[in-house]
Amino acid sequence: MNAPSTPTVPLLELDLLRTLVAIAETGNFSAAAEVVHRTPSAVSMQVKRIEELLGRPVFLRDSRSVTLTADGEVLLEHGRRLLALNRDVVSRFIQPDLAGEVRLGAPDDVSERYLAPMLRRFAETHPCIAVTVVVDGTDRMMQMVQQRRLDLSIVTRNAGFMGTDDTDVLMREPLVWAVLKGGVAAEKEPLPLSVWEETCVWRQAAIEGLKAQGRDFRVTFESAHISGQRAAIMADLCVAPIPRSSLGGEIIEAPAHYGLPPLPDYTLGLLVGQNPSAPVLAAADHLRASFALCC
Repeated sequence: MNAPSTPTVPLLELDLLRTLVAIAETGNFSAAAEVVHRTPSAVSMQVKRIEELLGRPVFLRDSRSVTLTADGEVLLEHGRRLLALNRDVVSRFIQPDLAGEVRLGAPDDVSERYLAPMLRRFAETHPCIAVTVVVDGTDRMMQMVQQRRLDLSIVTRNAGFMGTDDTDVLMREPLVWAVLKGGVAAEKEPLPLSVWEETCVWRQAAIEGLKAQGRDFRVTFESAHISGQRAAIMADLCVAPIPRSSLGGEIIEAPAHYGLPPLPDYTLGLLVGQNPSAPVLAAADHLRASFALCC
């Protein structure tokens, strides 16, 4: 007796994803058709094919424009990552001698958790591109990109960020309350809090949650560096909102009995400056692909 075969998952072709992204970015089928060099009717057929494969609609249509459904938004995010991964893989073979300089900005926690192995792999595949990294806060790095002092930057955005013309979504991750295992900081009143500057997404999420809960708190430690946050937690001086991936060792997520308010996800985005060079585009594609693989 033959063993039952495992159902196969249908494959979404890259051409279909490319068309989906073009429609989302242009807002209608006709403009997207020009981008992907197809007729509007062919684009409509591609969308129909996507929706047949997934069994649900990805666009809401009216007489003048189209908008993504919630499922379409999810597919758009993953589609951009898959297209970036494809470009990154192909570029390893067709652009091995690409040369130039790339100035990259990154938040402190990203540089610590993710950047080193990603840049090492980029150096292996693009040995003639020199990458310079600046670690700073999101607002300042966005200004530096606008001023052309940086070519691109990884930036921290809120949970609802869905991407813009110049900034892609790289990943989303939950924020959690971090405490010292066996510590007492979370029992104190007012609650001692470690955060960074006013514009920090993590700070905003923590303070909004505490205020909504009516819980008294005071900021007792301010640091722009994840290492500083960890040091304050390890000394049992405070609690702090940090990404779940930054937990480890004696730094744990606050147990539920402390009653701390739930925290939202946060988003990492990739901001690319105007008129990027070929090396900058290669670096951007590599980062998108790397985050798609690791996250």
